Formats: sequence, C-alpha cells, structure tokens
Amino acid sequence: MSDQIKFIVDSLNKEPFRKNYNLITFDSLEPMQLLQVLSDVLAEIDPKQLVDLREEMPEQTAKRMLSLLGILKYKPSGNATDMTTFRQGLVIGSKPVIYPVLHWLLQRTNELKKRAYLARFLIKLEVPSEFLQDETVADTNKQYEELMEAFKTLHKEYEQLKASGFSTAEIRKDISAMEEEKDQLIKRVEHLKKRVETAQNYQWMLKIARQLRVEKERAEYLAQQKQEQKNQINEINTEINQLIEKKMMRNEPIEGKLSLYRQQASIISRKKEAKAEELQEAKEKLASLEREASVKRNQTREFDGTEVLKGDEFKRYVSKLRSKSTVFKKKHQIIAELKAEFGLLQRTEELLKQRHENIQQQLQTMEEKKGISGYSYTQEELERVSALKSEVDEMKGRTLDDMSEMVKKLNSLVSEKKSALASVIKELRQLRQKCQELTQECDEKKSQYDSCAAGLESNRSKLEQEVRRLREECLQEESRYHYTNCMIKNLEVQLRRATDEMKAYISSDQQEKRKAIREQYTKNIAEQENLGKKLREKQKVVRESHGPNMKQAKMWRDLQQLMECKKQCFLKQQSQTSIGQVIQEGGEDRLIL
Repeated sequence: MSDQIKFIVDSLNKEPFRKNYNLITFDSLEPMQLLQVLSDVLAEIDPKQLVDLREEMPEQTAKRMLSLLGILKYKPSGNATDMTTFRQGLVIGSKPVIYPVLHWLLQRTNELKKRAYLARFLIKLEVPSEFLQDETVADTNKQYEELMEAFKTLHKEYEQLKASGFSTAEIRKDISAMEEEKDQLIKRVEHLKKRVETAQNYQWMLKIARQLRVEKERAEYLAQQKQEQKNQINEINTEINQLIEKKMMRNEPIEGKLSLYRQQASIISRKKEAKAEELQEAKEKLASLEREASVKRNQTREFDGTEVLKGDEFKRYVSKLRSKSTVFKKKHQIIAELKAEFGLLQRTEELLKQRHENIQQQLQTMEEKKGISGYSYTQEELERVSALKSEVDEMKGRTLDDMSEMVKKLNSLVSEKKSALASVIKELRQLRQKCQELTQECDEKKSQYDSCAAGLESNRSKLEQEVRRLREECLQEESRYHYTNCMIKNLEVQLRRATDEMKAYISSDQQEKRKAIREQYTKNIAEQENLGKKLREKQKVVRESHGPNMKQAKMWRDLQQLMECKKQCFLKQQSQTSIGQVIQEGGEDRLIL
C-alpha cells in the first residue's frame, strides 16, 4: 500500500496535475477532497469529467465515475469485487476503494485517454428490435453503423500514418527556421522603414513603389497569359494545318469537314435540349407525385384518422402485428395444405370421371346389343329426380325445424345474456362513477403537486442564487483579507528598515553609520562622480587627439595603398621581363626563357 500511495503522490506532483502533495498530506485528505482528486484525474482522461463536486449530487458523481470506469474497462480488485461495496465506497470516498483506482488510472493515462476518445464514437447504441420495424429508425441505425465503420477505417489509417516513422520534428524545425527568417525579415523591414522615414515625401514614394510592384506583378501575369495564348494559337494553327493537309490528301473540300462539325454540334445541342426537356418533365412529374402523395396522406388521415404511433402504442402495435403475422402464417400453411388436397381430389375426380365415361360407353354398347338402348339413362334420370324431390322435402322439414329451434335458442340466449349482464352493467356504472371521482381527485392532487413543485423550485433557485452570492462574497472577502495581510507585512518590513536606518544614522558608532543605507548611497554617488570626472577627462583627451589621429590613420592608409600599387607594378614588370629577356654578360648576348 505504501508503494502504491508513493506512486500516486509522485504522479500527482508531476505535470499536468502539480498538486504538491507528500505522503502525509495526501493520506490526511478528507473523503470529499479525495473524490475531487479522482475527478481531476478522470477529467485529464476525459475533459467532460471536469466538475466541481460541491455543485454535484453524490449519486450523480458515483454514476458519472462508474460509467467512465466501465468504458475504461476497470475491474475492481481486492475487497472491492462486490459492485455494491465498490459503489458505496466510491460514494463515501473510501480510501481502500479510491487508492487502487487512482493507481490504475495514473499508470496508463495516455492509453486511457485514447480509449476514452474512441469510446465516444465506437460505443454502439442498442436499439430494441420492435423500434427497428420502423423504416426511418432502421435507416438511421444503418447510417449510424456505417459512420462508425468509416470512423474505424479512418482511425486505422491515422494510426498507420502515425506509426510509419513520419516525424513532425523536421517540420517543426523548418517552421522554427522560417519563423526566425520571418523575424529577421521583419527586423530588416523595420530598419529600412526607419531609414526611409527620414527622407522627404516618404508616403508618396512608398505609394509609388507599391504601385510599381503591383504593375510589375500584373505585367508578369499578362506576359504569362500572352505566352500561354501564343502557345494555344500555335497549337491550334498546327492542328488546322494538319487537318488541311489531310483534307487535301483526300481531295475533299474543307467545307465538308466544317459541315460535319456543324452536324455534330447540332446533334449535341438537340440532345442537350431533349435532356433539358426530360429533366423539366421529371421535375414536374416529381412535383405532381409529391402533391398527389400529400393529398393521399390527407385523405388517409381523414378516413381512418391514423397517426404516427409512439412509445407504448407503437409497442402494442408491433406485438399485435406479430400475433397477426403468426396467425397469418398458420392460415397460409392451412391454405397451402388445402390447395394440395384440392389438387389431389381434383385429379381423383378427373380419373373417376374418365372411368365413369368408359363404363357408360361399355353400358351403352351392351344396351344396344340387347335392344334396350337408353334404359340406363332413363333410370338414372328417374332416380335423380326422386332423390332431388326427397332431398327437397327433407330440407323443407329440416329448415322449419331448425328455424323454430334457432328462434327458441336465440330467445333463451338473449334472456341469459340480459340476466348475466345486469349485474355487470350495474357494477360498471358504479365503477364509472368511481372513475370520475378518482379522475377529479387526481386532477386536484396534480394541480396541488404542480403548484407545490413550482414553489419549491422557485425557493430552490432562490437559495442557490443566495448560496452562489454568499460564496462569491466569501471569496472576495478572503482575497481582500490576503491582500490586506500582504500589504501589512510589506509595510512592517518597510517600517523595520526605516527604524534600523534611523538608529544607524543617529548612532555615534562609526561602524554602524557605515552600515546605514544613506552612507552607502552617498559613497556610491561619490564614486560615480569621480568615475564621471575621469571619463570626462578621458573624453577631452580623445577629442583633442581625434583630428591628428584621423589624419595619421588616413596617411597610413594612403601609404598602404601606395605600397600595394608598387607591389602590383613590380609583379607586372617581373611577369613581362621573365619571358624572352636578353641579358648581356661578359660581352655575350644570352636569351633567358
């Protein structure tokens, strides 16, 4: 624990915190002060955490810190594994809870800064599935996910560029060099301004120079444009000459080429006009469709009065749709099975009809052989008619019986329902009356609550303003007290110095008199006066000897220049006489090369 506290104190005393703690002062911090230190460390990681805990509720503080620690993936260790214990310790500022958090944060501040920065863009918002049924919500969520993926890609590229070895040290060095050069240029410009300001018509000359510079730049720009135009005119002439040569080689008139260009231009213009007309038609169609859509929306709203569902209504609507979708799927499956069975029965019917036709043909052939053709058909018709008659009679009797029974059942059912609903209707009336009374009471309570809440809110705001004003007055009084205290200490020091000076000045002891400030200043003034006198004498000597010395220096420079000239003449003469010189020695002529 001691090593942990030592590391925390050393880290807090460094940049950017500069707390000036030692082990004793840090360990003796109050819980609120310790929480403020933790909040400052979290604010260094995430600037949004910069909060004065005196202006924040404890529950809000705990919630804010826990949310950030969760984002930073901090896992409690030791006795704080229980989240309830950890939360309580964080609220009350418990040292066994906060010390490990500070140690963990200060060990990896840069890494956590990066994680907190990325968390603002990469924490995905969980949208319930029932809300994603709405197209607008689904499109917004999809766009949000696409933006998150784009951010991931850009951040990876940034990290790759950062790790590619490209350092900004050279750029900073170049920038510093350019800044130095800029400062030098500014100094030179100021120096030149000072030199020029002494000249006559300074402003007029400066204006003329500025106009000259502008005209030179304009002349350069015009010359550049002129050169570019010349190059373009030359290129166009070259192309024209080449086209003429090709035309002459093909023995085709030049006018034909131009007509081809005109045709192409007319075709392009017609296409452009057609596209413009299509664009105008599309715009008009879009406007008409928008108007028609708005009319349809208004008609739909007038017919069924449906509006955009929100909150619980939307949830109920989604659940209703789900139940309907389930029923629809079941019904659809039943319909598919019925369709399959219908197809099977239809095929069976076709086969049976085919077999019946074959049997009928066989029966007709047999009747023809026996000489009683048409007997089976007549018998079938008689049987069919008799069957229909019996069915109609049965149906009539059954219908009358069913109708009488149905009337009896309906009458009995109505009476049963009336007797069953009588108590329910009576209870419903009582409940409606009670509901009205409760609604009225609820409205009264709500109005009382709103008035009470408004009064409490106004009182709270007044108290907050008063507390803020008193804090400001307290701070002002504290600053005034410290300022007055410092002024008093300064005056005491000055008074003490003045008293010591008076004692030393009045004292008969020569040694103490020498220590007096007046004596020291008097001595310094005398020394400065003597030094000034010596300097003035030296200045006088220099002024007197300035003329002869300057004359002597000029004579010395002239002599030096004369000697240099003689040296050059001697060297030139030596170079001329060293080649091809004839020397006579001892009556003989010799040529020296």
